[in-house]
Amino acid sequence: MGAADVIPGVSGGTIAFITGIYEELIGSISNINIAAFKKLKNEGVSAFWKHVNGNFFVALLLGIAISVLSLARVVTYLLVEYPVLLWAFFFGLIVASAQLILKTVTKWDIKTVLGLTVGTAIAAYISTVHVTASGGESWYIVLSGAIAICAMILPGISGSFILVLLGSYALVIEGLKNLDFTIIGLFCLGCLIGILSFSRLLKYLFENFKNLVLAILSGFLIGSLLKIWPWKNAIGDAPIVVHSDGKEDWMMANVLPGNFVGEPQVLYVVLLALFGYLLVYIMDKFGNKSKKA
Repeated sequence: MGAADVIPGVSGGTIAFITGIYEELIGSISNINIAAFKKLKNEGVSAFWKHVNGNFFVALLLGIAISVLSLARVVTYLLVEYPVLLWAFFFGLIVASAQLILKTVTKWDIKTVLGLTVGTAIAAYISTVHVTASGGESWYIVLSGAIAICAMILPGISGSFILVLLGSYALVIEGLKNLDFTIIGLFCLGCLIGILSFSRLLKYLFENFKNLVLAILSGFLIGSLLKIWPWKNAIGDAPIVVHSDGKEDWMMANVLPGNFVGEPQVLYVVLLALFGYLLVYIMDKFGNKSKKA
């Protein structure tokens, strides 16, 4: 999840779904509430730890931290040096993930079909938007944090990409670099508000409308395939973002391999997409075995 969250267009929530921990993640986050702190006060640390699924959070956060400090560097390097091949791998991952989630829908009706369609349309629109908003006011930073963290736990929608769309990505990154605790604090406050409230909503929806939620989330994954299509060409003559280190990020448009500016590497793209596709099924197979055990 840590490696996925550093890549615009790939969601940590997608990885949580692939590995089979998504519902446990949402349920555990929603357990961080007033009742948990009452348990801490009245019954002690052990009861509180069990209530919030502390061991799960330790393992999860440790994995994310290790990834951000190690694997994320490798992934970002590959994103710069071998973007076509890296996107191909993730394309295969997400195609298989969407297929597996669709299989878990136990009943198809007009609502689930509509949910799948709406989810696909929303993610597809977000994946193709180039115009960004901007704002540095305190309330806007809090709002950006709340929206971005909600996106991060939704499969198919990238939290970092949402920050770019909101125009807050550069502000938050600069705040982290310069240790601007005002910006960091406001952003973290937004994240806390967003994840604690949204996780409860997701838990409620899973408990009462599981098929519809799964259909919508599958749609998010399918729509996000537009964002991670391997072959992209730059649009126009000017970069949309120039970073402090001189690096330029360009607006990109999906193209067919024959129209790609550069070596399309079709054979390697197909092989890596297939590898990503099979990897999901292997992870799902072992995940099911561990659950049965």
